[in-house]
Amino acid sequence: MAAPAPPVQQDWSNLDPNDLSSPALFINRELSWLSFNERVLAQAQDASHPLLERTRFLAITGTNLDEFFMVRVATILKKFRAGIEDVSIDGQTTDQQLATIRARALAQIADQTDCWSRSLRPLLAAEGIHFLEPGDYTPAIDTWLAHYFQDHIFPVLTPLAFDPGHPFPYVSNLSMNLAVRVRHAGRTKFARVKVPSMLPRFIALPDSMSPQPGVSHVFLEDVIRRNIQQLFPGTQVEGAHLFRIIRDTDMVIQEDEADDLLETVDRGLKQLRYGAPSLLQVESDMPKRVLSILIENFEVDDDVVVRTTDRLGYADWHSLYKLHRPVLKYPAFTPRVLWPPNDADKVFDQIADQDFLIHHPFDSFTSIETFLRAAVEDPHVITIKITLYRIGANSPLVDLLIEAAERGKQVAVLVELKARFDERNNIAWATRLEAAGIHVVYGLMNLKVHCKLCLVVRREADGIHRYAHVSTGNYNRNTSQVYTDLGLFTADEAVLDDMTEVFNSLTGYSNRRSYNALLVAPGGLRQGLRALVEREMEHAKAGRPARVIVKNNAVADSGMIKILYRASQAGVPIDMIVRGVCCLRPGIPGISERINVRSIVGQFLEHSRIYYFENGGSPEVYIGSADLMERNLDRRVEVLCPVHDPAMRQLLRDAVLEVLLSDTDRAWTLQTDGTYIRTTAPEGVPPLNSQRFLLEWYAAQHEG
Repeated sequence: MAAPAPPVQQDWSNLDPNDLSSPALFINRELSWLSFNERVLAQAQDASHPLLERTRFLAITGTNLDEFFMVRVATILKKFRAGIEDVSIDGQTTDQQLATIRARALAQIADQTDCWSRSLRPLLAAEGIHFLEPGDYTPAIDTWLAHYFQDHIFPVLTPLAFDPGHPFPYVSNLSMNLAVRVRHAGRTKFARVKVPSMLPRFIALPDSMSPQPGVSHVFLEDVIRRNIQQLFPGTQVEGAHLFRIIRDTDMVIQEDEADDLLETVDRGLKQLRYGAPSLLQVESDMPKRVLSILIENFEVDDDVVVRTTDRLGYADWHSLYKLHRPVLKYPAFTPRVLWPPNDADKVFDQIADQDFLIHHPFDSFTSIETFLRAAVEDPHVITIKITLYRIGANSPLVDLLIEAAERGKQVAVLVELKARFDERNNIAWATRLEAAGIHVVYGLMNLKVHCKLCLVVRREADGIHRYAHVSTGNYNRNTSQVYTDLGLFTADEAVLDDMTEVFNSLTGYSNRRSYNALLVAPGGLRQGLRALVEREMEHAKAGRPARVIVKNNAVADSGMIKILYRASQAGVPIDMIVRGVCCLRPGIPGISERINVRSIVGQFLEHSRIYYFENGGSPEVYIGSADLMERNLDRRVEVLCPVHDPAMRQLLRDAVLEVLLSDTDRAWTLQTDGTYIRTTAPEGVPPLNSQRFLLEWYAAQHEG
């Protein structure tokens, strides 16, 4: 494998401002993502967060990094193994990318370990939350754990031998395992024992047994290893060494081979169980012979092996957030409820009079449930249509949709089966909905349906009327409590005409590519955004007010980046709030010096997408599901919806965007060289935490 690509050039003076195709103008997507995860890890290291919140941030970085290896690293590895030569947006070859990513990812894994062992673990101990190593066990603890092992763990374990009579066992994705060396019949043999994921990773000891004041926990893998001899009676266990595997989970569906999408996705999920490994993580003291056996049987090279000196699988640290220690978490808050459940009969009359904007988590998801409840219970409602991407577990919306069908209403649901990591869950929901007599569409073969739309059709005295909700986030109660997202309830006829056409194209056949109010991908979204930016360029050249503000999750499409570069060159100020990946380089003289990029990483996950255009003093604002990535613009069904109400546009600009742009506590500013620097307040000025400010601002508005 090649050495990592050299650092990007720092001298921008030799770039031709008329040539926007140079790789030097772009930041590598994978490295930009790793930078985002580093910003999340910085929150785990930040003493201003409550301690269990910091632990949760550590767990988030673990989950993020696992998914990064499952998808992004796996995809590049797939190309490398197939000999496909690919050049990234910043000019790196496939092997250069792998080398660069590996070095950065390994450093991040080491930083996770350091954050836990040197920072969070001692701080938790100071709060009476202890985590013991086997060397800390007293005889009484050992005895108690032996009984615990026998009663709760031993029945779940299945030792799998590996010898000429037993093939190398299947090892599932993300599983933690013990490679066991056993002396049997005069020979050293090998076996694999899976650490069961359904058992708690952290086992709390009885209070009376804790060596120190507070609650002591032990690690599940330590208890298994401590008692593993019981799995191999009559033999001698010579060693048990932890390892963990991450597999390729990127599902590729060939359109010409798929007759039934549900069956194809289901088959694809089964095949993914055997995806090629993209990471083999092992304990640092694993003997060379044991590691060689794993490498040989997983059919991988040394370059996917990572040795670690501490714990594996920090995603499991999510469970620590369930500890009942409120003082170590953010204070609870009560979101506004736009329509309480008992006000369902007022919903449609109020939406007919005016639009309503809700902002999660400051506004409750209950308002969406009440909107759907009103549609279910209202005898005048005849049709409900909705798109579901990430539904979540125990969704009350699914129960409402089933109830609507049982009441005789026509219900159409688009369930996106290809929503990554939610495929199995969505298949179950789709099957249940279809069994209730609901018309279910399983997404489109060559496109992911990522838009978040709900349309209600009502027969009223003067004819048919429609009501809609369009959102930047999923119809998921759980994520609405921790993601910032926007939702618009509207009876605007132009919006509803377009939304009706979108649903018709999803459930039937349509080649429509242009809409009157909505910007819809694929087809019209890219061209629509280009036209909006170019209009700002014309305003700037004519001396009229011009400005672009983009708030989204990712900016990686080279075409849109070039348009923004041209707008900067034309004199348009551009402010960008990009949570994660950003391949655009701000501050390049003559190219992007009018572009500022920041990332907000705080208590809530910034998930809303807002696109603001000054338009010569008559601002236009769009909200919706789309980021500026090729997949969103060309390979997904996305919708951006205009916000027509002037007061709402002003609220989004002044009370949301400008506040986020003023953050001096949770904001990071992207530098031209691709690094991020923490934004700080001027000396003597209190720092502004935008999310905390919005919590307090919305609370005051709700009380008023």
